[in-house]
Amino acid sequence: MRAWQHPQIPSVPGPSTAPWLHDTASDSLVEAKPTDVARLYVCGITPYDATHIGHAATYLAFDTLQRVWRDAGYRVHYAQNVTDVDDPLLERAIATGVDWRDLAESQVELFRTDMAALRIIPPNDYVAVTDVIDEVAAAVGQLVAAGMAYSVPTADALSVTPVDGTDPVRGSDVYFDIAAAERQTAWQIGDESNLSRADMLLLSAERGGDPDRPGKRDPLDPMLWRAARAGEPAWESEVGPGRPGWHIECSVIALQELGTDFTVQGGGADLIFPHHDMSAGHAAALSGHPLAGVYSHTGMVAYQGEKMSKSLGNLVLVSVLLQQGADARAIRLALLAQHYRTDWTWTDAHLGIGTARLARWTAAFGADAVPGTATSSYVIGTLRTALVNDLDTPTALALVDKAALTGVSDPALLARAVDALLGVDL
Repeated sequence: MRAWQHPQIPSVPGPSTAPWLHDTASDSLVEAKPTDVARLYVCGITPYDATHIGHAATYLAFDTLQRVWRDAGYRVHYAQNVTDVDDPLLERAIATGVDWRDLAESQVELFRTDMAALRIIPPNDYVAVTDVIDEVAAAVGQLVAAGMAYSVPTADALSVTPVDGTDPVRGSDVYFDIAAAERQTAWQIGDESNLSRADMLLLSAERGGDPDRPGKRDPLDPMLWRAARAGEPAWESEVGPGRPGWHIECSVIALQELGTDFTVQGGGADLIFPHHDMSAGHAAALSGHPLAGVYSHTGMVAYQGEKMSKSLGNLVLVSVLLQQGADARAIRLALLAQHYRTDWTWTDAHLGIGTARLARWTAAFGADAVPGTATSSYVIGTLRTALVNDLDTPTALALVDKAALTGVSDPALLARAVDALLGVDL
């Protein structure tokens, strides 16, 4: 699948190092230091609504991570999925009377446009779930053969005619066997989330799980393959006609594009459980290795007193802000003013602050800037130190604000650093 245009990123003289990130699994800061190439996987969108500020904040956080790695001299291999077939997408397509494929493509294209406007570095591998159906089905078959997956009778599934021509049998959903995976691998449920079982059960019910479904061996066992139902898209496969479950898609795409033990698994905090816990479990069951070294998560963005979400309809859309005349650089600065892993509430004031900051920086470091008293190389060094420390963009912005008051010895050099590290072209 096509991603979007890669922004030009200038090089900046001077040394830097690998960043330290908060790791959800260990609840501590760890050095995200690649052994060779920095390998990053960030979970992508389910394309049934346009890019909102919460989405943008997440992808901007991992854009910043890439810029810090690149500044330290590392090559980056970045992969991202698109969940272009899933229940929420199908429900929205039915509600709006649009074919689900057309809805997905239109929203993916809008997402591409928004990401390009915000100068987000695109993934090297941008993979739609519908492009890896065979690979996911093969992975599910592997787990069944290894005794780490099982079928659950499914009353509303379509009937399937066996290959030997005998009487049709009703298809079944396939579930991951957590207990079997824990016995056969080093992975244990909760390794990534550090949650109690009670909290897991609550979140499973809230976030697409079905803990009360009869026939499951453990209420937390997640679906790997959804058997074909009437009126739903389905693909023929070795495990019967149907479509992928949610978590297995990311496990398969990540292993396919990045391999095992990659550097960072990223996403919003709402993916910690069950998505990232289960994705890690599936990957360990398939490969015998951990999925990633660091699990990094961004905070939630609220609006009008509630977490911003499609289900609530309280969305601030990047595309709408741009249509209303907002400068994409000001949106970027408004988001960078919040630390990536804090929860916060968007208001119109954030955009106003970003717009004013952009004007000050352009005057201080743009083409017509006059040299000042601060040493540019020193300011750049402090900027790097802030970003290496858990992507501390609020401190980084404050440092540039201070330099804008005094002016710097080489405004053009600092402008290059702001572009390279913060993604704002002055």
